[in-house]
Amino acid sequence: MVSASAESNEPAALHRDGGLVASDTVTGERTRLRLDISYDGTDFSGWARQPGRRTVCGEIEEKLSAIVREPVLLTVAGRTDAGVHASGQVAHVDVPTEALPDDPSRWIRRLARFLPRDVRVTGISVAPEHFDARFSAIRRHYEYRVTAAVYGADPLRARDTVSWPKKVDLEAMQHASRSLLGLHDFAAFCKRREGATTVRELQRYDWTRSGDILTAHVSADAFCWSMVRSLVGAALAVGEGRRSVDWMTALLDERERAASVAVAPAHGLSLVGVDYPADGDLAARNSATRETRGPIARGCCG
Repeated sequence: MVSASAESNEPAALHRDGGLVASDTVTGERTRLRLDISYDGTDFSGWARQPGRRTVCGEIEEKLSAIVREPVLLTVAGRTDAGVHASGQVAHVDVPTEALPDDPSRWIRRLARFLPRDVRVTGISVAPEHFDARFSAIRRHYEYRVTAAVYGADPLRARDTVSWPKKVDLEAMQHASRSLLGLHDFAAFCKRREGATTVRELQRYDWTRSGDILTAHVSADAFCWSMVRSLVGAALAVGEGRRSVDWMTALLDERERAASVAVAPAHGLSLVGVDYPADGDLAARNSATRETRGPIARGCCG
């Protein structure tokens, strides 16, 4: 996962974060494009390009570079880990203006011919001024699918649904999940990255049931590494009765990764959407996102 991961925050020209972290200003004869992307993460080693490994970023950059006839670099809204899926991923790329057709969306069909079946670019448009797929985002939305069916996941959904054939108390899970809402230090739920903050604003965390399928809906301004899967693992522990609601809430006082929190399997997680402000507010949002949050005092903020 954003973890789902729009997880680290410092910009740098020509720094790879599964692509280029570009400045707001496109120099020379280049045009910034927004790409909307969907993929089945099962057979990928995550989003970010890695030497010798198959990644989502690597596949798209390779095929788009062939179309543009020069290397291109993507900046993504939320890096996803190996096995994590997306139906609402967003990236941007700066391409030579002279290479663009009158309607950039024409490239969608060309990419569909070149890309493998498990990744698709579903939308291409000229980005507004100051748009940055990563720093302009105001929230990311994830869903996590679990089935409680005794026979496991339906074969047609087995790649994005985790089998959890145990009785769980959905009401207890709801109570525990909603107790984490707000601005907190989620260090207990995050794998540590040197220099990265774990302070996040969790804006939605609840569960819905449809037959045997339980779906967690998780939204935040950003996520640190493995945060969503750890939130899900903690809630399932409460649902099974192995942990209490108070235990889950008390994790917000921790300032290190909690060994008691199990990380749920990657393949149940999907990035389903990324929200951006109005075009006129993009520059201000970029500046605000780049301001690294400091630590939160114990007992603060809910």
